[in-house]
Amino acid sequence: MKEVHHPNEETLTGAGNVSLEVEGMTCNHCAMTITRFLEKKGMNNVFVDFTSGAVKFDSTGAFDGEEIAKGIEALGYHVANADLKKKVGFAFLSSIESKFYFCLAFTIPLLLHMVLPFHFLHDPIVQLILCLPVYAVGFWHFGKSALGSVKEGVPNMDVLIFIGCTAAFIYSLIGAVFINNPDYLFFETAASIITLVLLGNVIEKRSVKRTRSSVEELAKLQPQKAKLIDFFGDAAFEVITEIDHDDIRQGQYFLVNTGDRIPADGNVVWGAASVDESMITGESLPVEKKINDAVITGSIVTDGSIKMLATATGKSTVLSKIIEMVNDAQRNRPNIQKLADKITAIFVPVVLSIAALTFLLAFFVFNLSFQNALMNSIGVLVIACPCAMGLATPTAVMVGIGRAARKGILIKGAQTLETFASVSTVVFDKTGTLTSGKFRIQEMKATGIGEDELRSVLASIEKFSSHPIAKSIVTELNGVKVMPLNDVKERKGVSVSARDESGNIYEAGSAAILNTTPSENHWNVFVKRNNELIGKVSVKDELRAEAKPMIGWLKTQGIRTVMLSGDKFENCERVAKLLGIDEFHAEQTPEQKLAVIESLRKSGTVAMVGDGINDAPALAAATIGVSLSNATQVAIDSAQIILLHNDLSLLPEAISISKHTLKTIKQNLFWAFFYNTLAIPVAAVGLLKPIIAALSMAFSDVMVIGNSLRLRTKSIS
Repeated sequence: MKEVHHPNEETLTGAGNVSLEVEGMTCNHCAMTITRFLEKKGMNNVFVDFTSGAVKFDSTGAFDGEEIAKGIEALGYHVANADLKKKVGFAFLSSIESKFYFCLAFTIPLLLHMVLPFHFLHDPIVQLILCLPVYAVGFWHFGKSALGSVKEGVPNMDVLIFIGCTAAFIYSLIGAVFINNPDYLFFETAASIITLVLLGNVIEKRSVKRTRSSVEELAKLQPQKAKLIDFFGDAAFEVITEIDHDDIRQGQYFLVNTGDRIPADGNVVWGAASVDESMITGESLPVEKKINDAVITGSIVTDGSIKMLATATGKSTVLSKIIEMVNDAQRNRPNIQKLADKITAIFVPVVLSIAALTFLLAFFVFNLSFQNALMNSIGVLVIACPCAMGLATPTAVMVGIGRAARKGILIKGAQTLETFASVSTVVFDKTGTLTSGKFRIQEMKATGIGEDELRSVLASIEKFSSHPIAKSIVTELNGVKVMPLNDVKERKGVSVSARDESGNIYEAGSAAILNTTPSENHWNVFVKRNNELIGKVSVKDELRAEAKPMIGWLKTQGIRTVMLSGDKFENCERVAKLLGIDEFHAEQTPEQKLAVIESLRKSGTVAMVGDGINDAPALAAATIGVSLSNATQVAIDSAQIILLHNDLSLLPEAISISKHTLKTIKQNLFWAFFYNTLAIPVAAVGLLKPIIAALSMAFSDVMVIGNSLRLRTKSIS
């Protein structure tokens, strides 16, 4: 008997959030069994993901951690310590692979008696001896899970397997001991059912692991060592010490040479280097980094050497947040899964009823022999496969979201992916989204003050604004003397105002701050002092190179394009014509943008694409918010989809991945329903022997997972 080991009780005992790793789950029924068990124990917010083995729950008070661990083990699963990320213990035949190989060694001789002229293999006692170890493993593996699931009110597939192999074994045992007639021996059937189902579980386990490879690839980016810089003698000299990743702290300085991975998020304080960020942002070319530039954990210095100050470590880094987001997204359940869940919830009781009816009709109505009626009934039990339905959606979601993550596209959840696949309208912010957001001052005109003073006012007040135009002006006026300002107020998308030490109130913003419409249209920014115009500025922005091809692709897909902007009508009209945008709304306040989004949502699924700063309300109001972001400031809270590389060409990629993932889910569900609808009647009429039925069932899961894995490499353009 397997020795049961449990996590450190300190890990489990006490109030708060608890995370575990549980092995042995193969489908949604397993997750439902553990969920029901934990809820009965009074745990709240229970989350169980059978694909990753993650189990999370909240406890409002102290609880017996050992009892929880023993309870999960009693259901037929193996508990591991998620916090330490290592196995709690190993025992003989504890892994699914070892169980399969052990059973295979005894099953092969049982099958050979049908083809080899070795008479001793026909001996009932020999067959019993060969079958008994296999049945013992099956009883322990499938029996514990089956009885546990029935106890929790969620009978799983193991119930069918356990009843099927037990019926064949007991019938054969009676034949061997009391009748001694080979016509009553089906030991090879009992052993083959167990061995073939274990084979399917082995393949399924390895295949599901491949669907999560994108997360594992991201996790491997985390460096294990870092070169810490210690300063001595008022920083007169430095000492370099290699430390473990777990010892990295915010505020420390690190040396990163060619070939090293960046150990933490931070800023360059010395040196310059080319950095490969491709695995994180999707940017294929190395990015040049110099003093004050931000660097990301896990990226590789391909050339050069830098010293950096760590500003974020551990779970606060961009890489950790990306991994957490992808994990959460892969565990999220789309609406299409609800139908499959409803069917799988009643699947096992229905199959048990069909198997019983098959036996009764075959034996009493069609006058088949007892063993033939029994074999038909067993065939129904072992060929039915609710796991295929349970795997259809999550495996496709994991691969689809994982592929998107490798491209630098973060999708928050399967529901987002499902909705995005049917997007009918895409709305774009103009500044910084369709345009580069890098403005240049073309002309400046002062009224009543000198131009140098106007520059000083602009540099002083615009630094308080988050608008792309303001940021570009501040960058261009770098070095200009600034004045101290206070009482700063910003009207998002309109203006920013502040008061100087003499009590003068300055305001800089769009034409919306004027009392009259300007006579000349090329002025973009206006400056007032005490409500009197003192200057105006003309700035120019360039269209993104990828914007026009992206808009063209959306049109080929029948997707309507709309532009929302607070900029003047003439500028918006020019951009819309150049890009071929279907509809545009100019001179919009944030409130008006919200109204437009709400109006568009009445006619379909609306995606809003912006930078996640000035247009955060519109992003939140849209059906799907898509945020352009560089990886150093992931706009995690403002959108459901984040394009990490600040590249619009990723938008068609995101839509295509969503469409193909949804298509794969539908294919998987169709196969699962079709397989069970066809296979169960075929087995019921005796056209499939239980051995073939078990083999078919084992590989029905593999078919679903294999179809999902195609998403990793298939062309989706």
